Order: sequence, then C-alpha cells, then structure tokens
Amino acid sequence: MDDMNTPTSDSIIQSHVIFGMTAGAIPLPLVDFVAISAIQIDLIRELAKRHAVDFNANLGTSLVSSLAGTSLAKIGASAVKAIPGVGTALGIGAQVLLAGATTYALGRVFDSHFARGGTLANFNVDAMRRSYDEMVDTGKEFAQSLRKGASKKEDILATIEKLAELRARGAISEDDFETTKKKLLDSLVA
Repeated sequence: MDDMNTPTSDSIIQSHVIFGMTAGAIPLPLVDFVAISAIQIDLIRELAKRHAVDFNANLGTSLVSSLAGTSLAKIGASAVKAIPGVGTALGIGAQVLLAGATTYALGRVFDSHFARGGTLANFNVDAMRRSYDEMVDTGKEFAQSLRKGASKKEDILATIEKLAELRARGAISEDDFETTKKKLLDSLVA
C-alpha cells in the first residue's frame, strides 16, 4: 500500500523523536516545552494524514495534552534548566530523553489507533493510557539509541526546518521560532 514517496509510520515517528529531542536541548526553560509540544502535535497530524484520518488541531492538542499531560515531569525538566550551571546540564539531559520518549510513545499509540481504523473523535484517552505508559519506557530506550548515533548538526538543521513549517502553519509564533532557532544555531558553535 505504501508507495516510494509516502513516508512510513516508523520514519515519521523516528524523525519527530529526533526533532523533539533536539528541541529538548534548547537551554531556555519553557521555550523547549513549546517547541516539543508543537512537534508532537505535528507528529499526530502527519500520522493522521498517513492513515487518511481527518485531523483537527484543537482536538489533537487536547488529546495529546490529556494523554501525555502538560506533564509536570516535562515542565519540571524544562524548569530545572533555569538553575545556573548544573541545573542547565541536568535539565537538558532529562528533557532530551523525556522529549524523545514521550514523542515516541505518542507516535506509537496514535499510529496503532489509526491503523485499526480509529479517528481522533473516537480516541479514548483512558483506554490508551496504559499502552502510552508502556511505550514511554520503550521510547526511553529508543531515544537513548538515537542519541548515541546522533549527528548534531543534521538534527538541528532538520529541527529548524520542521519548526519553520510549524511557524508557517501558525502552530508556533514568530518569536518562539526565532528564539528557538537562535538557541539551536548557537548550540552548533558551542
């Protein structure tokens, strides 16, 4: 059913995990959180498109927030970056791994749901929570394996391209895009 020009679910999920992990390395607290959230919503949009499922950004955002939560852990890992010195290093490390794991889990759960003929309208957060939690654990391993073989420059440039797409669609603001882009480019020379 897949043709040569249609990305596979695996490739969509993997690329968004990389984008999410790269955004997780942004040293500004909460800017990383905004970028990761936009990337995760885009992941669900792309998986819905792949499975020919109608996508509604408001419903998608609500479902992702309900399943992954505005996650105190994600916000906490982001906020730790505000502590000078060691807080920045710890926060970035935690946020990179958490961004990758949660993005992976969201991708797997929504992909499975869409593959079974599900839609956003009939997605049951409570029924999917256990699967999501299990996929977060698998996602941590997946993110760590990607991290070991990462090409920082290529990942950062690809993430900037993805953020530009999100900005063009109105998913993130011009200010968020510019701030995030500057931090990502600065990290290339650091």
